[in-house]
Amino acid sequence: MAVRRLAAEQPESFAFTEKNLAWARKLIDRYPAGRQASAVIPLLWRAQEQNEGWVCEPAIRYIAEMLDMPHIRVLEVATFYTMFQLQPVGKKAHIQVCGTTPCQLRGSEDLIKICKSRIAKHMHEISEDGMFSWEEVECLGACVNAPMVQIFKDTYEDLTPDSFNKLIDDIAAGKEVTPGPQNGRRFSMAEGGQTSLTEIDDDTKGVLPVPHVVEGNEKASHAFAGASINGGGNDFDGVPTPAEDAVAKVKAAYAAKQSAPAVADTQKKVEKAAAKPSEPAPVSKAKPKAEPAADVAEKAPELLKEARGGKADDLKQLKGVGPKLEATLNELGFFHFDQVAAWTAEEVAWVDSRLKFKGRIERDGWIEQAKTLASGGETEFSKRVAKGNVPSSKNEG
Repeated sequence: MAVRRLAAEQPESFAFTEKNLAWARKLIDRYPAGRQASAVIPLLWRAQEQNEGWVCEPAIRYIAEMLDMPHIRVLEVATFYTMFQLQPVGKKAHIQVCGTTPCQLRGSEDLIKICKSRIAKHMHEISEDGMFSWEEVECLGACVNAPMVQIFKDTYEDLTPDSFNKLIDDIAAGKEVTPGPQNGRRFSMAEGGQTSLTEIDDDTKGVLPVPHVVEGNEKASHAFAGASINGGGNDFDGVPTPAEDAVAKVKAAYAAKQSAPAVADTQKKVEKAAAKPSEPAPVSKAKPKAEPAADVAEKAPELLKEARGGKADDLKQLKGVGPKLEATLNELGFFHFDQVAAWTAEEVAWVDSRLKFKGRIERDGWIEQAKTLASGGETEFSKRVAKGNVPSSKNEG
């Protein structure tokens, strides 16, 4: 596998937009406490989309802090998966040309020559106008439609040098482009057209569904992705296609045939139960579910303008607090362990609402840790911090 490194030039900072941040918090809440790292791939993908198609180093640190992960762990994910671009790409299109055997035999080398002549001589270089970039990649999974390219989320298949040049021209001109085969065929059907499943056979017990021919007006992006997400249908207006209608009739007939014996059996059981004297319904022993606790009212804790004696405690000794979160706590007015140890439920609610996402204080047990540290004791986590074994608790840069 090729070595993948971060770009030499990086932006100073990164932060999700308000909309993306709300989405990220909702995603993280799907995972149980201590398992938020499971959200790292979708968060990196959303960061790439927001950051004009590539993942910058500040975004990696930002996501690591959000998920309470060591920076190196998020960096490992970003550098391992080639779906993440680690340097700037073209603003209008980053073209990934499949160079695996089926595509190569069908003309992908001609597509690569076009990329070299029209965009840049080498992969990952951006065109002079900043609008395009390209790279050769391994199999993109549409071998029967070779050769093909992928541009951001969409694939463009059955390309020739002429149709590929036209695709680049249309994107450059800001025109709408249609993903999928570029030679007129529908999806992966034979190039000569439909040869089977073309009529309903009323003379047999089986039903051959009529294929639904798409008119080829799905625009980028993401009509083709929606087809698989929604169970394989090609229409999105809620109206069944002829094929779907035919299949539904077969399923209904089969279900009716299968359910006939079950209905008769159920009727016998009902008649047998009616002959027996009624019995009182058993009393459920299940404990009633506890009602969710009401939201706690917020109350501002005691805040300080600066650390006492000009020397603040190292709040990074609290599990879950890294350098950035420590800086946030300092900005709010917290510098010492005894301040955290004294928080009431109302004060926790006040602090919680001012952090990146709720639940961190209770999840990591800040108050219990702070009480131990404020009294001069040590926790297992603070011992690890003292030994330098917690990368996320170091002040870097």
